[in-house]
Amino acid sequence: MDQPTPAGNTLMPALHPVVSVAPLVLPAPGRGVDLQLRVSAPVRGDRLPVVVFSHGFASSCDAYAPLAQYWAARGLVVIQPTFLDSRTVALAEHDPRAPEVWRIRVEDVKRTLDGLETLEQAVPGLAGRIDRGRIAAAGHSFGAHTTSLLLGARMVGPDGRPGEDLSDPRICAGVLLCAAGRGGADLSAFAREHTPYLDQSYAEMTTRVLVVAGDADRSPLTVRGPDWFADPFILSPGADWLLTVFAGEHMLGGISGDRVTETTDESPERVEAVQRLTYAYLRSALQPDDPAWDEARRQLAADPSPPARLDGKA
Repeated sequence: MDQPTPAGNTLMPALHPVVSVAPLVLPAPGRGVDLQLRVSAPVRGDRLPVVVFSHGFASSCDAYAPLAQYWAARGLVVIQPTFLDSRTVALAEHDPRAPEVWRIRVEDVKRTLDGLETLEQAVPGLAGRIDRGRIAAAGHSFGAHTTSLLLGARMVGPDGRPGEDLSDPRICAGVLLCAAGRGGADLSAFAREHTPYLDQSYAEMTTRVLVVAGDADRSPLTVRGPDWFADPFILSPGADWLLTVFAGEHMLGGISGDRVTETTDESPERVEAVQRLTYAYLRSALQPDDPAWDEARRQLAADPSPPARLDGKA
């Protein structure tokens, strides 16, 4: 990321104005409706890394501005597809595509990566500035499930064995925000009936990933407590860090937007911690010699009243 950095601050580069364009459209034959996306990018800088962000259930590319704008202002190109489960698509309950939405989401992210050149040309001033060798994926809730499959997690088949590999080798790092934990007996009866795709294996997820969980996130999808959301870190060989947000519920203080009704734990402090630490992780994961992640860890450790805790694997 070629961008100026204020003297004495290795973690936070100078902020750039951001251009955010939506709706952009990629043709999607057989999907029933073309794929709509938002692209947010800094107006300056070259060799810009890309993050494809997958929204939670029923949301859209217009949500999660606290993350998308924060990352883009600091040198990342953030691409947000709108998936078929979005309220803006209004898929009928008995639509034949509904049971396969989890799989179509994965296909949509791959379609997004296939269409990078088209998207780059569609955003004023962005052409020629993307680094296609540095691509990350991130997602929240259902979007974290989507992202985990792209990073190597697998559905568990009826025989109890991992199923099809849906990963994408173009993605070299990830961030999972409030990703579902272990399936099987840890799923609630509701989850087994309505979200059977959450019975998945993380043992095959070898891509480098940061797992983010709230220690007050209680879900109707599991018979366990908030510790369920730490499972992707524990079970995945690729997950190298777990960020536990103190008092964080499922929206982690409001990462989907300011004062949105789905946020039950509104906290600018929690949102800022998630913004800052996920950005630092992505920056160093996409450029290994970048000290941003080490610096962010030092700052968190020195905080007398930290908003979160980091656990890493030796």
